[in-house]
Amino acid sequence: MNERLMGNIVGVKLRKRLIPIDADAGDLDVHENDKVVIDLDGVQTLGTVVPRVRYKSVLGNTALPCKQILRKAEETDVRQEELNIRMERDYFRACQRKIKEQNLEMKLVDVAIEPDGSKVVFFFVADNRVDFRQLVKELASELRMRIEMRQIGTRTEAQRLGGIGCCGRELCCTTFLKKFCPVTVRMTKEQGLPLDPEKISGVCGRLMCCLSYEHEMYVEILEGLPKIGKKIMTPHGAGKIKQINIISGKISIELEDGVMFDLNIDDFTPEMLVKE
Repeated sequence: MNERLMGNIVGVKLRKRLIPIDADAGDLDVHENDKVVIDLDGVQTLGTVVPRVRYKSVLGNTALPCKQILRKAEETDVRQEELNIRMERDYFRACQRKIKEQNLEMKLVDVAIEPDGSKVVFFFVADNRVDFRQLVKELASELRMRIEMRQIGTRTEAQRLGGIGCCGRELCCTTFLKKFCPVTVRMTKEQGLPLDPEKISGVCGRLMCCLSYEHEMYVEILEGLPKIGKKIMTPHGAGKIKQINIISGKISIELEDGVMFDLNIDDFTPEMLVKE
């Protein structure tokens, strides 16, 4: 385990991550803009000390797991990082050229060199499995490094590259989401949202992650309410339920004479349903 609880918590910005992470500085005296080396899943990684995300700083040093700062960075660490940045651009172009030469159906997304320069990882997306054995062989021969090809999904691609959602804010997956949760069309239906792909899809082309945020609340509220299409007796006569709007707290009912009537959700009782 390389995560600890409590301690001298600071924010650390990693070059390959858009959102700063929390890290425990322990007894180290670190300040904003200091270069530090942290233990990131068993790999020593260079980062920069930055202010903590506002909502996290309000919580203080709560018992949340975070990475461990091993030491302050040395000049050799900074020089290796600068070299990696230059080499990644060259390696990206080299890999793209090889992909085109071999007519491989894959899209190169990103390149990451291990902090110590021992291995280079190429991230790509593809609709199907890709036989990249020849590609790896040629890249290893040309670059003289250990090569890893890692296929990622479109959600992970958006997370690595970042962007702005339809809400006008930075993508959830690049700011605070730790992992992706399953999102289904059923969640959209139960929240009464239009099944328009342009309105419910994120920049990755998949259903927006935020569709799952309030889903449990909708399910809980809908448990005690009738289903759409059921016949109901209202103070204005019998009718059929056409829509349930949780936000406005209204049940839209079409009366037998065609007039629409809105009933407050709080005023509904099971006895109002007409037995069929």
